[in-house]
Amino acid sequence: MDELKYSCDHPNDFQEFYTLYEELGWNKLSLSKDDLEKMCRQSWTVVYVYDKDKLIATGRIISDGVITGLICGVGVHPQYQSKGIGKAIVEILTTKCKEKGIIAQLMCSDSLEQYYEKFDFKRFSIGMSKNTRC
Repeated sequence: MDELKYSCDHPNDFQEFYTLYEELGWNKLSLSKDDLEKMCRQSWTVVYVYDKDKLIATGRIISDGVITGLICGVGVHPQYQSKGIGKAIVEILTTKCKEKGIIAQLMCSDSLEQYYEKFDFKRFSIGMSKNTRC
């Protein structure tokens, strides 16, 4: 693994993002490449991580830019996990929130709670969702 490149610039083509999304098993809603591009472009901040020219990880913030920034979509290609890449993404995103004076929040599965506690995130609420896409 050579030097990794962390960027907040959107890629010209979102095919690699779509492929990463599929490889992480995240596309249960059958989103298209165009849907994922729209999702990223409408996010407050997105971090893309590349190994040479290959997209290997991502994370983003959805925010009003005033009070709250919701960190979501932090994912690292399985071949690159446990190498500190997810940690670096979370640090970049929380730093962005801190610089703008907004509260960083996130939702995660129970299995990831201990992981995010390493970054001083604390459980604060019950998350709920309603699938309005069906």
